[in-house]
Amino acid sequence: MTEPYADDLALALTIADAADAISLDRFMALDLVVEKKPDRTPVTDADRAVEREIRDRLAEARPSDAILGEEYGSAGDSVRQWIIDPIDGTANYLRGVPVWATLISLVVDGEPVVGVVSSPALGRRWWGALGQGAWTTDSTLAPASPARRLAVSAVARLDDASVSYNSLKGWDEAGRLDSLLSLSRGVWRTRAYGEMWSYMLVAEGALDVAGEFDLQPYDMAALIPVIHEAGGRFTSIDGVPGPWSGSALATNGLLHDEALRVLAEESSAPRVTR
Repeated sequence: MTEPYADDLALALTIADAADAISLDRFMALDLVVEKKPDRTPVTDADRAVEREIRDRLAEARPSDAILGEEYGSAGDSVRQWIIDPIDGTANYLRGVPVWATLISLVVDGEPVVGVVSSPALGRRWWGALGQGAWTTDSTLAPASPARRLAVSAVARLDDASVSYNSLKGWDEAGRLDSLLSLSRGVWRTRAYGEMWSYMLVAEGALDVAGEFDLQPYDMAALIPVIHEAGGRFTSIDGVPGPWSGSALATNGLLHDEALRVLAEESSAPRVTR
């Protein structure tokens, strides 16, 4: 029997190839155009070019589907919505740091069912779809690796866990720095790998917990099918499923409830930043 989202996943992977060609061509370009958006976050000509390419291809292949993208907003009205981040990690991209990726997700009735995370500067790609498992390839290997199925770790105790928190400033501004410090005191190891990479390391079993604040649906939607199909769990830091609540907590599943409990123990009012 054909998997229900096999054609959508194949389309997303093909579109990711086109996106990678554009983003890699502009990565570390001397004439890269960088501007500031109204929210004071950076955007490059590459972000916009990649999103236009993705939108054009989706409009041709799935004209009835809705689209939500970071740079050009929402279009269409459908229970099927493609959510895209043309370059997740723009600050890294414009500084020449290779930890960035194009995120492409299909969400049906509010549930992410297809996710592609393509990071050409790292030579890595991860993907997953409902009922089809989670997979990765690594083009830096010689010869390039065949697709490898992903599985989260079997670590069952927080004091054995490796955790990535992304940004101390983000937790502080959310009023949850004490929560993070409480968690960090009870685990084996903490690092800030950042961007999509932390979550893909959870899916690979290299990390056990990853979380952060100040996120949008396009930052998270593509991560969720990969995490879930690898056997993990993804919610907000307050335990709400899906990419709609502004924060993310991804774990191997075994540690999720305990991590939520620890993070709920210590909190304070959000700081006002200027």
